[in-house]
Amino acid sequence: MTTVGAVRRRLFGIPSAQAVFSRPGFAPEAWERFAPVATSLMEGYHAALEDPRMPVLAARLEAVEPSLKGFAYEGAGMGLAALDATAPWKRRLEAFAAGPGARHVYPVYVGVGLAYARLRRTPESQLAALDPLLGWVTADGYGFHEAFFKRRRYVEQHAVPTRLSRHGRQYFDQGVGRALWFSNGGVVDRVTRLVAGFQPDRHADLWSGVGLASAYGGGVDEAALRALLAHASAYRPQLARGAATAAWGRRTAGNPAAHTDLACRIFCESGSDDAADVVEEAARDLPVISVEPRYEIWRRRTEARFAA
Repeated sequence: MTTVGAVRRRLFGIPSAQAVFSRPGFAPEAWERFAPVATSLMEGYHAALEDPRMPVLAARLEAVEPSLKGFAYEGAGMGLAALDATAPWKRRLEAFAAGPGARHVYPVYVGVGLAYARLRRTPESQLAALDPLLGWVTADGYGFHEAFFKRRRYVEQHAVPTRLSRHGRQYFDQGVGRALWFSNGGVVDRVTRLVAGFQPDRHADLWSGVGLASAYGGGVDEAALRALLAHASAYRPQLARGAATAAWGRRTAGNPAAHTDLACRIFCESGSDDAADVVEEAARDLPVISVEPRYEIWRRRTEARFAA
């Protein structure tokens, strides 16, 4: 670690992942089941703060267990976005997303959204500098952060972010759904009860986030996933889209996981490779110019395939 890196770690580091999961309202199962997820994300975040030079950072991230590597890259995206906020001329995030982080760009951008929330920047104000398709994923990361760290306002009081567009709010809710899954330890009854407390027009995006988190993060068995589907049967296309997106992300990164395949078999009624194919096919021939975000068209196409 460089001297500057040590200072950055001391100023901006997060002392304890377990302490984060011990916040009021979190289920005891959250840390029990998702400690490896949290520690991997923190490892990536701190690695970026300590030494953001591409070869050094990539080597640390690649040392993480394959199934958890995406979370480490998410943390690195968060760290690099924070560093770029203090020295924007260095454009570390752009170089990372085009280089070592290219195969993991989805979780990298989720991490960028986490950083935007901490920096009080709205994701949509930063889109011009990001990938035209996946840049919107930062709104998902933004929503995850707010639901995770400002639980009372965004989970208990169901606050709606006022500085986001209609589409931005949809992706924000997808991130909220992911936060509900992880903060409640994948306990299906708790997650279902919390989703039900939101306005009905938010449920579809919340369940898509739950589907993505449960497929990508694992932590529960087949019985829990089947119970989740039973509770959210009206939103099966959204659960399936979330799981298929997780499968696509893992295939792109080359880090498949048995729990992702299991979730796809339950939510998508197909293996993870076939589910990833649906996502990949939906991304073909997206319009270059459109009133709606390309990301939204991609989501709708994917969902329609599973609804059919």
